[in-house]
Amino acid sequence: MMEPPRYCIIGAGAAGMAALKTLREEGFDVDCFEKSNRVGGHWHTDYEALHLITPRDSSAFEDFPMPDDYPLYPSRDQVRDYLEAYARYFDLERYIRFETGIERIHPLGRRGESGWRVVLSNGETRYYRGVMVANGHLWDPKVPDVASNFTGKSLHSCEYNSVDDLEGKTLVVGFGNSGCDLAVDAAQHRHDVSIVIRRGQVFQPKTLCGQPRSELSFLNELPPEQQGMLTHLLIYASLGPAERYPGLPTPETFDLDAQPPVVNTLLPYWIHHGRVKVMPGIERIEGHRVFFTDGSSDEFGTILWATGFNVRLPFISDELLEWQEGVPLRTAAAILPTMLESLFFVGLCAPRGPQWPVYCAQAHLIADMLRLQESGMTDLAERFRESDTPETRIDIVRRFWQADFDETQRRLAFMRSPTTLSKKRYGIS
Repeated sequence: MMEPPRYCIIGAGAAGMAALKTLREEGFDVDCFEKSNRVGGHWHTDYEALHLITPRDSSAFEDFPMPDDYPLYPSRDQVRDYLEAYARYFDLERYIRFETGIERIHPLGRRGESGWRVVLSNGETRYYRGVMVANGHLWDPKVPDVASNFTGKSLHSCEYNSVDDLEGKTLVVGFGNSGCDLAVDAAQHRHDVSIVIRRGQVFQPKTLCGQPRSELSFLNELPPEQQGMLTHLLIYASLGPAERYPGLPTPETFDLDAQPPVVNTLLPYWIHHGRVKVMPGIERIEGHRVFFTDGSSDEFGTILWATGFNVRLPFISDELLEWQEGVPLRTAAAILPTMLESLFFVGLCAPRGPQWPVYCAQAHLIADMLRLQESGMTDLAERFRESDTPETRIDIVRRFWQADFDETQRRLAFMRSPTTLSKKRYGIS
């Protein structure tokens, strides 16, 4: 009797665990490989001051709400504990091989239509009908070349733990959510801190009228454009214009869809209190001295580089994928690569809002894709590539990703027979 096909999941962070739990419940035999000795990924090593920027109740995995005694915005340690509890509750660790990385994956057939050969870090080779890539995109730090000229203490945001890491005057480079968090953390501990902000940004509050924006019914009932306009008016009424904050540049646009979301109002607060100084772009660095584009300069003991991450898939040859702007092109709600079959991405996108429901929803779509594949349809990626515009972004406005997801769901329903319907609905919040 022929054995059922097996599938491989790379990584046991939030995305990998969502895929593992979902696919096993959908009836698939799955092995998960994690190079560390624990589940949860970066939530074990993120900076101490980190909290979710999305609310507790809508951020949870399906079938596993966060504890009622968690605050509205859980801390790093609470999130870590939640992820570990998720693994225990669904008994996921028995299917995870820890301290085992993926050295290389090789397509069987021209594009992987016959499956994949997987070489583990211990040299063992295994064969799988398909591979789910869930290794994350927040682990390979991106640091500009100018950083090499700094002779003080230099840390990427992923290396920063707490203000105990700081030496002397601190410069934060980068004004996304992490950069703002790091500057605020230093300011609240009475450190002398500056932050490089090269372009204007609308800083969004976590709550409006005391509630998360996503939970305000009077906003959610409006069309998207009106939602954006009213949200901006509420933000403006609370924070006022950028020129009220020394050094803050005026945003080029007030369209919240057209700029990366920065959910932080403590940075403007500490700018008003003189604890954070805003600096323009960096022109050059000589030793401890940083020269800025406005002609000013200053000396710093520490630079924190909140400059993002590279997307890397070290276990697969780059030439097997199509890349644009440092990201592999994907279709079908950012799940399918354009050039390969039987390979699926979980979490290689960040639709704005809670992420873990996205991973669960993607995993349910993948379950239906696997059923189609097992029924003989081995050209799914090619079918979507012929009709879809490939996704080039990681940061995606949620409703745009949702529209792509809904269309992908509709197309899969058209392709499959009624007997292959996913066992669970696709609903996400």
